[in-house]
Amino acid sequence: MTKPFLITFSGVDGAGKSTQIECLRAALHAAGLKTRLLAFWDDVVVGVKYREGFVHKVYKSERGIGAPGKPVNRRDKNMRGWHLTAARHLLYLLDAIHLRCVLARAKKPARTGESGGVADVIILDRYIYDELANLNLHNPLSRGFIKLVQRFVPRPDVAYLLDADPTAAHERKPEYPVEFMKSCRRAYFDLAALLGSMTVIPALDLPEAKIAVLKAAEQRLAAKGQRVDLVSAAPSAA
Repeated sequence: MTKPFLITFSGVDGAGKSTQIECLRAALHAAGLKTRLLAFWDDVVVGVKYREGFVHKVYKSERGIGAPGKPVNRRDKNMRGWHLTAARHLLYLLDAIHLRCVLARAKKPARTGESGGVADVIILDRYIYDELANLNLHNPLSRGFIKLVQRFVPRPDVAYLLDADPTAAHERKPEYPVEFMKSCRRAYFDLAALLGSMTVIPALDLPEAKIAVLKAAEQRLAAKGQRVDLVSAAPSAA
């Protein structure tokens, strides 16, 4: 590969992104590839502290991450209004611009932290797609905006969309109402259809889902001239 391979993970909260990322990274390392992990919310989103402060103050959104037995009442991306829609388009555009800058820096040796060299694979926990899925995909203006952003940001070599049963995902990460989770799931599939470039991993049992993720990465890496056996390299996937 002449440049780092880019893999992104998207999906509703509780879909298992962190688990899949951990499994994939372990397999890539076992296969001799260096990885760099970025978190979209921490490393890309512009003005994250101000945005968090706004929703906490104005919409009384609770802080923290929901866990089984410890639900959190989040009030941010599930809030609606014309003023929020306008603000989201602007903020998402700023995030898209910053995303290009972040990935450009990540490809430079001085910015990588593993063995002093450029990472073979850059993995993003969430991507700009997770923000775009929160827009009204039935609005022609929003659809045009999404197409514009798609052309502007780097296209991932593999853009995973992890499917999940909304009720089960809510049980794992109780932060938003189940009905909102269901609408989010539909939005992700609508976005995938619009973009035409996402790799959908069905809502399988965890071992099967891990293997599906690894095989998809294997195929795309092979297409780039890097042949690795990730399934065999990751014992935890079985």
